[in-house]
Amino acid sequence: MLKNIVLTGFADEIDGMLDRQMEVIKKLGMSYIEMRGVDGKNLVEYPIEKVKEIKSRIANNGIRLSAIGSPLGKIGILDDFAPHMELFKHTVEIAHVMEVVNIRMFSFYIPEGDQRSTHRSAVIDRLGQFAEYASANKITLLHENETGIYGEKAADCLDLMKEFYGTYFKAVFDFANFVQAGQDTMEAYEMLKPYIAYIHIKDAERHNGRVVPSGYGDGRVKDILKLLNESGYNGFLSLEPHLSHFTGFDTLEQGGKLGKTLTGEEAFTLAHDSLMKILCDIL
Repeated sequence: MLKNIVLTGFADEIDGMLDRQMEVIKKLGMSYIEMRGVDGKNLVEYPIEKVKEIKSRIANNGIRLSAIGSPLGKIGILDDFAPHMELFKHTVEIAHVMEVVNIRMFSFYIPEGDQRSTHRSAVIDRLGQFAEYASANKITLLHENETGIYGEKAADCLDLMKEFYGTYFKAVFDFANFVQAGQDTMEAYEMLKPYIAYIHIKDAERHNGRVVPSGYGDGRVKDILKLLNESGYNGFLSLEPHLSHFTGFDTLEQGGKLGKTLTGEEAFTLAHDSLMKILCDIL
């Protein structure tokens, strides 16, 4: 295992229901979840009293959150921001209830065909409001690179880090999202490595954008995790499989399952096992 790292993941890819999520997480020997979907709704959609019930359920199962996998910043830059800011404040309150300091977030979708520079001032203004509120409430915002948003590629993520990086604003590194955006992941890593505080584990093929198990795509997952290990990375590796429709088992060591649509548990387990193989090879 890598030094000083903990496995976590988007357990809603196992199943929509929390009880089933926890069952599989524990079966894999994990004790953290990056919580997104819970019993059919995003965690941030629940009122605080319901959040307290969810907190009790996971605590009774020995599970904690590594981050809230929020949709914050995943609206258009031209959309009304006021209700989104209220959702942001509610999510911060949820983080306090759940006793987690990390909130995953994004930097707003840019209209198709527009130059990112056209909307930079609006992005900076909105993220500045997020960052100021997060800092005042001692919550760390983890910005994820995502296709179509302002921080889609490494240079724009770097721009945001130079503007906001600190105790309460850091970077998520998502291999597959960079591949799908046409960004070389090693170049991205070299640009962003001082700012990376959280890793999303999924891989993708450059020629078609298809998500594949880690190590089978063009994300250079093994190479970058090796560099992270050597640099003393101390944090979470979060499984985000996106593999429920993966049918390429003929190329994998598992073999014999070509054309099989995976269950949520199978997809999550495949993602887990693929990562563990990489980690064993690194040692």
